[in-house]
Amino acid sequence: MSGKNPGFASATEVARLAGVSRSAVSRTFTPGCSVSAETRRKVLAAAQALNYHVNHLARGLSKEASRPVCILGGNLASPYQASLLEHLTRSLNKYGRAVMVINTDDGEDSAREALQQTLNYRSTATIVLSGKPPSSLIEICLQSGQQVIVINRMGQFAGADSIEIDYSSTMNEAFKLLVNAGCQQIALVSSSARSPSMVIRETRFLAAAAEAGTQVSLVRPGSASYQSGVDAARELLSQTPRPDGVFCVTDLIACGFMDAARYEFGLRIPQDISVIGFDNIEQASWLGYQLTTFSQPLAEMAEATCELLLSPTADRPSRRVFQALPVRRISLKD
Repeated sequence: MSGKNPGFASATEVARLAGVSRSAVSRTFTPGCSVSAETRRKVLAAAQALNYHVNHLARGLSKEASRPVCILGGNLASPYQASLLEHLTRSLNKYGRAVMVINTDDGEDSAREALQQTLNYRSTATIVLSGKPPSSLIEICLQSGQQVIVINRMGQFAGADSIEIDYSSTMNEAFKLLVNAGCQQIALVSSSARSPSMVIRETRFLAAAAEAGTQVSLVRPGSASYQSGVDAARELLSQTPRPDGVFCVTDLIACGFMDAARYEFGLRIPQDISVIGFDNIEQASWLGYQLTTFSQPLAEMAEATCELLLSPTADRPSRRVFQALPVRRISLKD
């Protein structure tokens, strides 16, 4: 037996083996089409023998519901983005939609080339994750006439549907949690990655503090990474007075901050310093962190994305706003 991969069998080969016409094969695999029981039996037997599969992509390029959906995102290995991607693909699979994922981390030129391929395949829509995908790529999708759904991009694109978090109320609550925990010296660890969601978390938290007349120490040590949290702790905890309450714009930053606070500065959490994060990634619940945070309803956001995809509004873009609810754990004083 040869080890050579024979490739995909064609409908013509199935018709030849079954002794029927090419159109009979097509009718057999098209729901609702009329075909005799004997012809169906011959075609299915031949298809099984040849390991034939219908090419739904080629068949459905003219049908909106059969076209693939593009997901555009960067930093996909991070816990939050990986979880969001998982929820989106699960929801899209549930509705029978094929998915093409473009990772923008290899640079704009590479992503632009990949995006052009999705347009060649007549992708029906592009979902843009929060974070790094550059605006120019999103503009290409909009100009092509695609439906574009952006997640946590804060109304950046007038022609796109939007899935957002109500950051004003959420950041007010994050600030009040630290105040109610008795924190006197509050710090904010933000990110040098000036993505829309990072910027709005920072600005809304600072606005809540300003309204209360509270001075907040702000640092932006780097990207939204674990190492940035470590670097922030080294900077803030070397100061006098050092903070006794810290809000980190992501959980991953918070995890790095907590480890450095404990193992480099010998601080107890929450007795010496309270820490709050954002996103409720899996690591936030680990015994080593038990991080108080805010949980984005990713399953509901993914479902809403699919609803916008399946029933787009013709007159104007839609905007869905969700609440990120607090999840209290032991990194915050009672």
